[in-house]
Amino acid sequence: MADMRAFQDAVTNWATGGPDRPARDLAEILGVRTAVLLEGLSDLAAVEALAARRDRDLAAEGVCVVPMGGAMNVGRYAGLLGPPGLGLRLTGLCDEGEQGFYERGLTRAKAPLQDIYVCTADLEDELIRALGTTGVEEILRAEGDFRAWQTFQRQPAQHGRPRHQQVRRFLGTEKGRKIRYGRLLVEALAPDRTPAPLDGLLASL
Repeated sequence: MADMRAFQDAVTNWATGGPDRPARDLAEILGVRTAVLLEGLSDLAAVEALAARRDRDLAAEGVCVVPMGGAMNVGRYAGLLGPPGLGLRLTGLCDEGEQGFYERGLTRAKAPLQDIYVCTADLEDELIRALGTTGVEEILRAEGDFRAWQTFQRQPAQHGRPRHQQVRRFLGTEKGRKIRYGRLLVEALAPDRTPAPLDGLLASL
């Protein structure tokens, strides 16, 4: 039976030059109504984790969460999924520095801009501030990464940098780490400490 992951894969294939028919057919079969445009897989992990915490089945609600492989691809995905293409409602989450890509991409696709939620710096920055560096360190310890974190802190490039910035940089130093911690940091949040952009995005779906 077709599922939302199959639609996500069909969209990615379409966006990279493949045929449009599989995505169009699956959108109809699955009743897709909304596409959430995300920069990458760590954002996807965080959004899916928060949806699970709130007992939301986004796929059953007709919501497809799409990691685009970078904000520079938003114009392509917005054109395929928004008014010029499948006619889905578009929403998304982006880093502050990438907001311009989203605004230009959605404007070209004639899609509203109000449902784009912007993180200060990036989503990792938002989550670290919500948990506090001590809270993040507790997760690093539980995951067996605390010794690597201490070694990282001793690097000359980290001397004098605020701990918040050190933690943010550490999460990006190993392939797959940001994805894994995107989920773990969200799961550790107190219910009232969800970063505003992430909370707003889920509430809008």
